[in-house]
Amino acid sequence: MRLVIARCSVDYAGRLNAHLPLATRLLVHKGDGSLLVHSDGGSYKPLNWMSPPCTLTVETPDDDNVAAGVQEVWRVTHAKTGDSLLVRIYELLHDSSHELGIDPGLQKDGVEADLQRLLAEQVDTIGEGLTLVRREFPTAIGPVDLLLRDPAGGTIAVEVKRRGDIDGVEQLTRYLELLGRDPHLAPVTGVFAAQEIKPQARVLAADRGIRCVTLDYDEMKGVASGAPRLF
Repeated sequence: MRLVIARCSVDYAGRLNAHLPLATRLLVHKGDGSLLVHSDGGSYKPLNWMSPPCTLTVETPDDDNVAAGVQEVWRVTHAKTGDSLLVRIYELLHDSSHELGIDPGLQKDGVEADLQRLLAEQVDTIGEGLTLVRREFPTAIGPVDLLLRDPAGGTIAVEVKRRGDIDGVEQLTRYLELLGRDPHLAPVTGVFAAQEIKPQARVLAADRGIRCVTLDYDEMKGVASGAPRLF
């Protein structure tokens, strides 16, 4: 992972255009190729980012940029959509790289672990005729909660959360991009399953072609009757 603190401006071009004017920011270039742009506020969320698969190239600034004080230009391009993130660096304040190794992944709390176990035993909650391939299916960026097969031979990756938010959808999106490269698994579709799913997460999931499933923990444990609600 490379950490850079720099005075920079950032322009995003793709399905929407966005501009971050000149300011001091943290640039995080991760081993999976992604780039995140952080400020000193806004909690954990980046101001802008590019998700993998993407490539970063360093360009020599043109005469206009040089005249404006630009020292270096980073162009990050998404391999599938062609969306681009252009970072103009005016002053480099810090630059360091660190090898983090393989992360063991987030340890789920009791409810999430129980939801995953119960859902593995009740895959019909996701859809009829599905079969479980494996729980905690390993990938290079962490385990997928559940991997299922449909009657047609397609693969379904399921991410299980207690409360589903945008970060969970982004996590599942990364899994889907990676799993989709495996010819033995493709085509791969995604299901985002949680007790509660925030409206923003539903919108993002729909945009990514991911289906949302709302789970009733008590019903799955047999405390109440009925079936979980599907959306």
